[in-house]
Amino acid sequence: MAKQEHNIIPRARNSVRKWMKEQSLPYKELISYYTCAMMEVETRFRVLDEDFSIKYDRNPIETIKTRIKSFDSIMDKLSRNSYPLTVESIENNLNDVAGVRVICSFQSDVYQLAEAFLSQDGVQLLVRKDYISNPKPSGYRSLHLVVAVPIFLHDHKKLMKVEVQFRTLAMDWWASVEHTIRYKKDVELSEQAAKELFECAEMSDALDRRMEYINSLARKK
Repeated sequence: MAKQEHNIIPRARNSVRKWMKEQSLPYKELISYYTCAMMEVETRFRVLDEDFSIKYDRNPIETIKTRIKSFDSIMDKLSRNSYPLTVESIENNLNDVAGVRVICSFQSDVYQLAEAFLSQDGVQLLVRKDYISNPKPSGYRSLHLVVAVPIFLHDHKKLMKVEVQFRTLAMDWWASVEHTIRYKKDVELSEQAAKELFECAEMSDALDRRMEYINSLARKK
């Protein structure tokens, strides 16, 4: 059975590649729109960080990371969810083609930045998932927003979806290492390993809260 499945995959990929050849221009155009939207969101956060620096003498953003989902990842996600393999389907059904990750020093910065961002003109909140207040069973913590933002083309305005993830440094470190461990090829995570990862997530959260408290003490002086 495994051998048969292995033979099926190349045929499926050949079909996708054929589609890509036929839909190359519309696909590239759509990806360019997502890239513009991603840049728009990144710029808004860099402006917010500068504004915080001027008004509050601090920069709440440690790092901003951006990425566009690869063609193979897009096709795989459409297939897994039984969505049509069309350019229109990408835009209608996927929320995470364009992604922006904002890494903050403190949990309070996460919520303050998120609210400031959502209050800006032209930003429409589509989905909000708070995995900080309600962590995933694995221990994963992050604030996820799916927003629609306008991009201004030469002859019209277009709304594009971008997924924005907010994490603290500790959350991002844990998530990155957890992904490396959990998704190694041909390695099934044991129950004990999953338990240890969860406990590390709890320790990271405790560290976040303690650093937040220390910061509040320092600012009282």
